[in-house]
Amino acid sequence: MNIDILTCQPALIESFFLHSIVKNALSKGLSEIRLIDLKKYGLGNYKQIDDYAFGGGAGMVIMIEPLEKALFDLTQDREYDEIIYMTPDGENLKQKRVNRLSLKKNILIICGHYKGIDQRFRDKYVTLELSIGDYVLSGGEIAAAVLTDALIRLLPGVLNDETSALTDSFQDGLLAPPVYSRPADYKGLKVPEILTSGNTKKVEEWRLEMAIQRTRERRPDLLSE
Repeated sequence: MNIDILTCQPALIESFFLHSIVKNALSKGLSEIRLIDLKKYGLGNYKQIDDYAFGGGAGMVIMIEPLEKALFDLTQDREYDEIIYMTPDGENLKQKRVNRLSLKKNILIICGHYKGIDQRFRDKYVTLELSIGDYVLSGGEIAAAVLTDALIRLLPGVLNDETSALTDSFQDGLLAPPVYSRPADYKGLKVPEILTSGNTKKVEEWRLEMAIQRTRERRPDLLSE
């Protein structure tokens, strides 16, 4: 999977891709991630990328021309399966969407900033708009990093145990059950006996029961989807 991230603040997320799961994917050649600085396509001597909004009001808007110039340049050597804009008014990002996106080959993620990007670019070029929650960040870089991490960990060969991602919360519409590690008895706090029984079938039944219980208590909305 190739992921390009178009941003006016690449330094905000550069270090994110130098560690952990994402780093493993890059070092194994399972993914390529490019950070493209939108200011490279800015207008005039000062590489301007934003301007005042028509109609007045506070805040600046990223202009359509630098965005279109960047997209034209990038599509000279890469055809995108999805052009994604990270925005608070986008579709709420869920695991099912991540699963579908992980099957794509080339993705472009556009990070908004200031008051957002010109609506005309969204209307003409953006194929999917996503939000990571009902709140506002200073820019789309953190949201882009969240989406990238969620995608990368699903790629075959990235995780040492490929079944790990399949048992995460939301994969089956449920929250993950409680997990425990050694020792089995820590200062009187004991691991449920079923987990040390060695009965795999019973353990799986317990995990499913606990997943349903936890989901019912914490996210009952998931059970109605």
